[in-house]
Amino acid sequence: MLARLVSDLAADDDLVDEVLRAALNAGTVEAGAPDAGAATRSQVAAVLAAGFDAFLRAADAVGPHGAAGSPPVTAGSGTVDSEFGFPVDFSQAARFGAEQAALGVPVVRLLAGVHAGRSRLLEIAVDRGRAAGIPDDALLHGLLKLERYGRALEQHVIDGHRTAERTLDRDDRATRMRVLRRLLLGDPSSQDDPARFGLRPDGLYHCLVSDVADPARVRACEEAVSRTGGVLAPVNGQIAGLTPRLPAGRAVGPPVLIVVTPPVTLADAPAAHRLCTEALRAARSRGATGVCRVTDVATETALTAQPLLATMLGADLLSALDPADEFHRQLVTTALAYLDHSHRLDLTATALHLHPNTVRYRLRRLTELTGFAESPSVPETVRWWWALHTWSRPRP
Repeated sequence: MLARLVSDLAADDDLVDEVLRAALNAGTVEAGAPDAGAATRSQVAAVLAAGFDAFLRAADAVGPHGAAGSPPVTAGSGTVDSEFGFPVDFSQAARFGAEQAALGVPVVRLLAGVHAGRSRLLEIAVDRGRAAGIPDDALLHGLLKLERYGRALEQHVIDGHRTAERTLDRDDRATRMRVLRRLLLGDPSSQDDPARFGLRPDGLYHCLVSDVADPARVRACEEAVSRTGGVLAPVNGQIAGLTPRLPAGRAVGPPVLIVVTPPVTLADAPAAHRLCTEALRAARSRGATGVCRVTDVATETALTAQPLLATMLGADLLSALDPADEFHRQLVTTALAYLDHSHRLDLTATALHLHPNTVRYRLRRLTELTGFAESPSVPETVRWWWALHTWSRPRP
């Protein structure tokens, strides 16, 4: 019964969001970080999956595993006294801690988030276990095993954080973080002089924001920007900075994504930072890597800043379509390709590997269902493209 409970937990995507929400509310990342959940969700999911996998392997194991006096076993990122009786891979936990260090999350805040997430997981497990009719003594026995894994996981998160911090932490990193908080967020608590890093009120600087979190790549990006006379450091859970010159493409090449603005004054730096943060989402959804200018994703950035309007537009123009209907999804995919290829049937057919007559038929059916215009004006093209793009995205 415990194994079935854990299997259900492991298969529940909503559980990851519940645990992550508890961690964020406890302050794992800085308030106001726009992509805090997106930046850490995959790591939280991986850490939980590793724990559930270890528990289920123990349930399937034959023999007196976990008996008192079990010898220590080697885990993926260290040696732990495992109750499961075989090696347990904690490398995802160590990586999670390292990435949080790279994003400037202090270890105290990280621990608060880990404790809160672990507590929420146990609360959910207790509620579901009792609802499933598992006796309290059996439930307690299983939860103690999960809690023991949680304590070991926590230690590996801390170890990963401290190891990465030692690698990343040069003498001026904390100062760079304070200076950038002052310049990009208007934080009055920072009294450090930007001139220490060559940033002058009369100068012009590109604003940069990146979704990079791997400690080695974070350090490489910081060093690359430093060589151009700029400053890069964690700001609100993302790597951000200012630089008079852009680093060479190879220095921040794929898979790192850095969004940059044209040169702005320090007075305009806070607005440029907000723009970069919005543009980063648009560039990420496009699958861009390397250095991406905000002007390259101007349309997507403007549109993604209005999610409620996007939902309303999709509901208004495409109410006759059913997302569960595969043919309707084909109609939308074809219309998007048609708009993306300048209303050219031949280019659309080539891109989708279809016959032009098939493209023509699908567009006609979409017009019958929704009133889609095959030769819309520029504003109408944007309106339909936005509605179709919003409708085709997976529902949150």
